[in-house]
Amino acid sequence: MFVEIFILCLLAYLCGSIPFGMLIAKTQNIDIRKHGSGNIGATNVTRIIGKKLGFITLIGDVLKGWVIVFLAFHWFEKPILIALAGFMVFFGHLYSIFLRFKGGKGVATGLGVFSFIMPLPTLFSSGIFILSLKLSGYVSLSSILAAISLPILGIFFKIPLPYIYLASIVCLFTLQKHHENIIRIAQGTEAKFLKK
Repeated sequence: MFVEIFILCLLAYLCGSIPFGMLIAKTQNIDIRKHGSGNIGATNVTRIIGKKLGFITLIGDVLKGWVIVFLAFHWFEKPILIALAGFMVFFGHLYSIFLRFKGGKGVATGLGVFSFIMPLPTLFSSGIFILSLKLSGYVSLSSILAAISLPILGIFFKIPLPYIYLASIVCLFTLQKHHENIIRIAQGTEAKFLKK
């Protein structure tokens, strides 16, 4: 069992480490880390090279999270191990071995993970994201609010505790990864994603 868990964690981490945004940007001869916010996620890819490639980046990052927990569910069926796999794929995106342990902010990969293991809370959390984005224009603020709401919604919908713990950990990482955005929002210098 230990060997199987190790393989699952390694597979999840390596899958999470795949930097779809950087690979897609390279098809346009662009190092996305040197443009815009420097982030490898879909928001920066969209700003720099367009909505189509930004959307492909989003799908890639979401799918790697979804696929890993899907495999873990059918491999082990235990919530604690599925949550562990979800954490490792999320962690891989944040600290990719292919990018010298740097990476993105993990929002899309987290979406992929939670859309499988707690779909109803994720649906409501996504609604909060969309509403916040529509009202504020800030992807960062919307991501933060969605992340904060997810463990609360998990408790409300009586989701298994390992998934709520995972949502809480992901929330803390999301806040940490967005600390510069929080400062810029407070200063009024954060770039808006939507054009009013």
